[in-house]
Amino acid sequence: MAEISAVSDGKARRSLHPLRRLAPYVGRYRGLVVGACFFLLLAAGATLTLPLAVRRMIDHGFSEADSTFIANYFSMLIVVAAVLAVASACRYYFVVTLGERVVADLRRNVFGHVTCLSPAFFDRAQSGEIVSRLTADTTQIKAAVGSTASSALRNVIMGLGAVVMMVITSPRLSLLVVVAIPFIVLPLVAFGRSVRRRSRYAQDQLAEATAYASEQIGAVRVLQAFTSEKSVRGRFGAAVEAAFAAARSSIFARSFLTFFAIFTTFSSVVAVLWVGSHDVLAGTMTAGTLGQFLLYAVLAAGALGALSEVWGELSQAAGAAERMGELLDEEPAVAVPEAPVAMPSPPRGAVSFRNVSFSYPTRPERSALHGLSLDVAPGETVAIVGPSGAGKSTIFSLILRYYDPIEGQVLVDGVDIRQADPQAVRERLAIVPQDVTVFAESAAENIAFGRPGATREEVEAAAQAALAHDFIMALEDGYDTQVGERGVTLSGGQRQRLAIARAILRDAPILLLDEATSALDAESETLVQKALERLMEGRTTIVVAHRLATILKAERILVMTDGKIVEEGTHAELVGRGGVYARLASLQFDAGADVFKGAAE
Repeated sequence: MAEISAVSDGKARRSLHPLRRLAPYVGRYRGLVVGACFFLLLAAGATLTLPLAVRRMIDHGFSEADSTFIANYFSMLIVVAAVLAVASACRYYFVVTLGERVVADLRRNVFGHVTCLSPAFFDRAQSGEIVSRLTADTTQIKAAVGSTASSALRNVIMGLGAVVMMVITSPRLSLLVVVAIPFIVLPLVAFGRSVRRRSRYAQDQLAEATAYASEQIGAVRVLQAFTSEKSVRGRFGAAVEAAFAAARSSIFARSFLTFFAIFTTFSSVVAVLWVGSHDVLAGTMTAGTLGQFLLYAVLAAGALGALSEVWGELSQAAGAAERMGELLDEEPAVAVPEAPVAMPSPPRGAVSFRNVSFSYPTRPERSALHGLSLDVAPGETVAIVGPSGAGKSTIFSLILRYYDPIEGQVLVDGVDIRQADPQAVRERLAIVPQDVTVFAESAAENIAFGRPGATREEVEAAAQAALAHDFIMALEDGYDTQVGERGVTLSGGQRQRLAIARAILRDAPILLLDEATSALDAESETLVQKALERLMEGRTTIVVAHRLATILKAERILVMTDGKIVEEGTHAELVGRGGVYARLASLQFDAGADVFKGAAE
């Protein structure tokens, strides 16, 4: 994510309109936009009529001592106030609703886009950083689309309307104001760019602190087990202080921007008032006209001063829009082809590797697979063993098309999966990983994740096949029991059996087992192994194993070292050769290779 930020930050600084990418979202709701603009114009018009009424009262009402005239004007002012109140309330409703609607769409689209990104993206991104962009950044965008943008437009209309009325009221005095405008506006633009840069940096610092906190909270048991509370608190405290320092810098820039705008605009009003007072004394201007001009000048100055604050808020929202844009601009490394090849039907379950070489994007200098070739026939059970780092799990990642090989082909049912829709390929696969993922939902929902829309009967049947039914029914609410984040209320073996039930429910022709029984005790392992044997019947099964006792009945065993297949055969054949497999076996069993032969027989 840091790399993305660095690249995108350079682009963002060159962009003058980062909020433009929100236009398509706003354009979907033209009714809300039209309603907001109508009531905004109505409120501005009502406000701009007030100085006219003041001039009429000063020049005519007071001088003629006509109480009826004054009463009528005050009655009209009440009507104007009512119109202004109604228009302001309606404007608020439309703009806030628009902001909420746009941000809801934006969050949904960004999250949907993120879920489609390739694992290569998540290899370098932090989940806490992404969540920060979906929450804190979208909150700032919501303010920009809603109240901030509305306030900006209202002040622009008020400012322009007041300037026009100033020119109509007194062209001479207006000229003085117009001459001062460039000296006010140009520094505002320059300061606004500084605010935007500082706001972006502050948002990045906050996202880093959020990402760190999310990671540590997720691993709180490990944190406490190693008594690292003090170290973690110190590091998070430092991250929070860095975020505060960045935010303070941004706040200071915005404060100075506000000071400069208000001081310069109202200083110009004072100067105009000084000149106008001499015109009144000279008889070239009435007191009512000067009062009208002064009120319009105050409205214009107030609008310009408010724009300085709004400019800072929009600059801050622009930084958030840039960060959201980074996620939307991220392209999946594994993409759907323009014309995907259809997978054959019915599925057969054949898997083939053709001279495949691969390196992970985060470690391009280190090859995970070297010219790997293998064929797994439909319905065959093949086990892959070898030391850690040999490339066993990489084979699963390529079959699932989390990554594409650098060289060679991976075929499922005879189709090069790079030419097929990744979802069509994955629909033929079920996986039980070693690191089981259990969601903070009910036991039933966790199992149904394997096949959304499955009935409760199908979920329970899968649980029974995985020998998970009994422990689930022993939970407080049975299948409706919430198992906690990452399944924290379950044991490791229980989480593993939920994952097996999930794979059983999926009923896919190709089954990938990555140490599927590693977290079970001896008794449960024996029972689950029987359940897996029933599940594996008629399915292509590829088993990655470190514990050799779990693969004795595999039809073929492939032994991998340094990304290559170095041995192949049955358990008895490989033990008899005295090679890598035999050495691995002798390390795991005290009785030596003869025991394995007897077990296999």
